Amino acid sequence: MDARAIIATLRQGGTPEADALAWFAQGLADGSVSDAQAGAFAMGVCLNGLTDTGRAAFTAAMRDSGKVLRWDLDAPVLDKHSTGGVGDCVSLILAPALAACGVYVPMISGRGLGHTGGTLDKLESIPGFRTTLTEDQFRQVVSKVGCAIVSASADIAPADKRLYAIRDVTATVESLDLITASILSKKLAAGLQGLVLDVKCGSGAFMKSADDARALARALVDTANATGCPTSALITDMSQPLAPSLGNALEVIDVMRVLTGATSGRLLDLTIALGGALLEQAGITDGTKKIGQAIAQGNAAEKFGAMVYAMGGPVHFVEDWARFLPEAPVIREVTAPTSGIVTAINGEALGLTVVALGGGRQVESDVVNPAVGLSDVISIGARVTKGQPLARIHAARESQADKAAQAVRAAVTLGDDPAPQPALVLEHIT
Repeated sequence: MDARAIIATLRQGGTPEADALAWFAQGLADGSVSDAQAGAFAMGVCLNGLTDTGRAAFTAAMRDSGKVLRWDLDAPVLDKHSTGGVGDCVSLILAPALAACGVYVPMISGRGLGHTGGTLDKLESIPGFRTTLTEDQFRQVVSKVGCAIVSASADIAPADKRLYAIRDVTATVESLDLITASILSKKLAAGLQGLVLDVKCGSGAFMKSADDARALARALVDTANATGCPTSALITDMSQPLAPSLGNALEVIDVMRVLTGATSGRLLDLTIALGGALLEQAGITDGTKKIGQAIAQGNAAEKFGAMVYAMGGPVHFVEDWARFLPEAPVIREVTAPTSGIVTAINGEALGLTVVALGGGRQVESDVVNPAVGLSDVISIGARVTKGQPLARIHAARESQADKAAQAVRAAVTLGDDPAPQPALVLEHIT
């Protein structure tokens, strides 16, 4: 095999054979492919694309570039992945809810990216919680509790880790083929027997239009099924934050309110929709009903508490969660400058506001402040009068709160005409 020949094939608009793509993925993992060659490969794929068969072959090759887990358990091994959005903390509810329904969930998750929060960052706002486990520890928690949410180890899809860093600095992140291979290589390396994808569209998502979200969902579903993992996707609305809060500890608070039955709304509704689709895809009847009951009856909360304790957190977190979570020193309401009806919310702008407060990373080395963010964010369709709160800011310093207040007001559009709540689930891709 020759990296130059593979790159030349891409440059000419062709798709390399499966064995050539497997060789290139292994070269990314072991270093025999140079950074220059990796960048040229990424640009070739970005400009000319791969065929459906080529995308599936490259995804499988990326998966097989490192460790692929195998499970010997007495129930299906299932998982969910979201393409990212603001206020999206579904994983923290869905993983224990699925475990309460009798399936196993070995969830490999990520950190915040751009304007979207990261599942691992949210969990690490819980004192003592460890998202980095050895493989043996990971297996023990999954088999004992039924779910574990962890970071990818260095030997899970190492080709993707290398290629992603190169894509980030070569303006080749936004390639449907490379996005698909990146997402699925890590998920499929977990040894799943079923997967549901939450592909988001709207102002708070990476995919702004329904057409772009549909194209990504179709590519993900077709590729995952071609590599042997039964997969479906829901295209969901992200024209406003999914939960009322944005920020790590603040989103954990929203999660606990759902798990303990203190609140409902879009976050709960989407969790049930995704969980039901996944269980029914795995052949479990009445999946939607079972997920709803697992949450309503407290079984999901019990599983969440068991997972927190098994992964280093407090033993009584579910019973006394408010005592354990950090609180920002500056808390301030952002009020409406005029009266009107909320007609639009710029979710990306709100997400970037949280990053600026210290709730996300502007460079990889930044330390995340788990306490900061926004809470009580108003919804589309709400009617407000001048001076009524649009959101509540949680900041480390007064000066940061000042800037955040300006950004929040700019992100919320007020008008005179009624604005209905957008539909939560737009389409089901199978």
